[in-house]
Amino acid sequence: MAVIENVPHIGDVVCAIIEKEGLFLVAQRPEGKSMASLWEFPGGKVNQNETEKAALQRELQEELGVTVNIIQRLTPCFHTYPDFSLTLIPYRCLLYGEEPRALEHQALRWITPYETGLYNFPDADVPILEEYLAQIRSS
Repeated sequence: MAVIENVPHIGDVVCAIIEKEGLFLVAQRPEGKSMASLWEFPGGKVNQNETEKAALQRELQEELGVTVNIIQRLTPCFHTYPDFSLTLIPYRCLLYGEEPRALEHQALRWITPYETGLYNFPDADVPILEEYLAQIRSS
């Protein structure tokens, strides 16, 4: 991938791979937002003086109305898009309590590892998805 210079780095963004009964949650980005209709792992920006885990819990409460048990940090992924760059920091999580609601997304789906080819993900999510799938297939 070519490095694009002079694009703003928006900072660290945490995301959750929320697992339940052999499935994991994907969220569809809403119309009118960048990368609309693509499927992603829910999450958001880490604020100044906020830990990654606190940011993840806050974002999941805002976007899905849920709390999770955070179980493992996966490998962060730095990615440059044409108009910005970010560092995406993934966490494997277990759902705790209520079912997620699409408070900020167009749709939510619980999918199996074998269904990932049916969904289009933003480029930054792809290496995270690949690491996660390799990890669960080897366990």
